[in-house]
Amino acid sequence: MDTQNLISQLYSRAQTTMPPAPVAPKEAVAGPDFAEIARGIVDDLRRNEAVAQAGLAGRAEPQSVVMALASTELAIETAVTLRDRVVEAYQEILRMPV
Repeated sequence: MDTQNLISQLYSRAQTTMPPAPVAPKEAVAGPDFAEIARGIVDDLRRNEAVAQAGLAGRAEPQSVVMALASTELAIETAVTLRDRVVEAYQEILRMPV
């Protein structure tokens, strides 16, 4: 199994999942909403969990199990980063003078 290939696949998948949205100074550009991102992460976790369960039962290739686990790790890191940004934004709002 080529680790570098796996990492590049996961990186490209992450880039297509959450593309950077350029923001013009006077215009607001709408990106994917929070619910859509959360739904995608949860669906990814469920799909990868099914592959991991199949691997434990001997019905899946070891390579697909490793890729599913790596993808799950990436999804969890994305969810944690998203949560941290939401909490940071909320704390910033709380610090604003009334």
